[in-house]
Amino acid sequence: MPWGILTSAWLLAFAMFSPMFCVPPAAHILKEELLLTHTQTSLLFTAPILMIVALAIPAGIISDRIGVKKATGIGIILIAVGAMLRGTADSTFSLLAFTFIYGAGFGWCYPNLAKLVSTWVPQQRAGMAMGILTTGIMTGAGLALAITMPVIFPITNTFQGIFFIWGIVPVVAAIVWWVMVKQPPHSVIHTQLGSTNNISFRRTLRNKHLWLLTAVFALHNIFVYTWAGWAPTLMMLKGATANLAGLLTSITIWASIPVSLLMPRLAYKLGLRKPFLWIPAIALAVAALGARAVTLDMSWIIMVVVGVATGTQFPIILALPVEMVPKEQVGAASGLVLSVGYIGGIIGPLIGGRILDVTGSLSLSLVVLIGVSVAMAIVAIMLPETGSAKKCLKGVT
Repeated sequence: MPWGILTSAWLLAFAMFSPMFCVPPAAHILKEELLLTHTQTSLLFTAPILMIVALAIPAGIISDRIGVKKATGIGIILIAVGAMLRGTADSTFSLLAFTFIYGAGFGWCYPNLAKLVSTWVPQQRAGMAMGILTTGIMTGAGLALAITMPVIFPITNTFQGIFFIWGIVPVVAAIVWWVMVKQPPHSVIHTQLGSTNNISFRRTLRNKHLWLLTAVFALHNIFVYTWAGWAPTLMMLKGATANLAGLLTSITIWASIPVSLLMPRLAYKLGLRKPFLWIPAIALAVAALGARAVTLDMSWIIMVVVGVATGTQFPIILALPVEMVPKEQVGAASGLVLSVGYIGGIIGPLIGGRILDVTGSLSLSLVVLIGVSVAMAIVAIMLPETGSAKKCLKGVT
């Protein structure tokens, strides 16, 4: 395992997500100071996801052509610039504009996580490597949810201060990336440049199994981003303070971190992938059902269930394009899965915000999440088994 590359990539993943997940715990402040509706506030959270949808495919193709170091390096610079500029915003328009700059870098970097794994890590260890990178994503998100209000906000008592302090992280990540990460061997880059063309991209688009994976990821993101975006509000509606609401929501992330390391190892040891997608989907349906009735003091149990389920699914989903397509198509394939799949991350929070604006409650949103989870389980069962045990399974059937 190339630990130097993985360490730099882990910091990159942390720096991508922490400035994004500082928004949900501070949503009530943004809503009051900028005079926003819940739906409009959710846009400040989902704008980076919108840029993933717009840029993931071209970013993946360009990464296949110019090399993963340069492509990722450009993205992290954009993230750093946009994240720092958010600390200077004095209006809704400027804050949204700077968030879109940050989101452009986000959309540029994200598809390269799978490309990083396929370039430097043997295929049989791809799931484990993606699990390591996933812990960077989750640690960034969880820390932002947990400490934004009790620790970061009191430093300046302004939402600009929140964004400025979290913007320091991608600046550090950009410096580390350009200093520490070396270009992969020339032969690897040459193969990428020579093999990436319109024909291979059309083959990627015709891969039916890749579209099934994309559908699973879209449904996964509807659940994850609706939950992350509005769980703090749900906790406050149950009587929690703003500080406690963010801390309770972060339990989801903390529970997912060890799982995202252990489950890919188990999946590769067993030679199976599908059960690690459809079984957690059923668990998410149960969690959404229970969240409607559970009391505040028992909410942590629901948070743990959601964390274990999503932490199991996420690294498996991100690693599967490496197993589904040839190495020279991984950037484009990952870009496709991310670009279309993250439409769910936009739709979910916006629907939740609209329901909250109209009804003053999130109960209907939880009903929607139950249906989303059931659909996710059905589509996951339809996926082909790419693990080493698939031949044994065929023999049994």
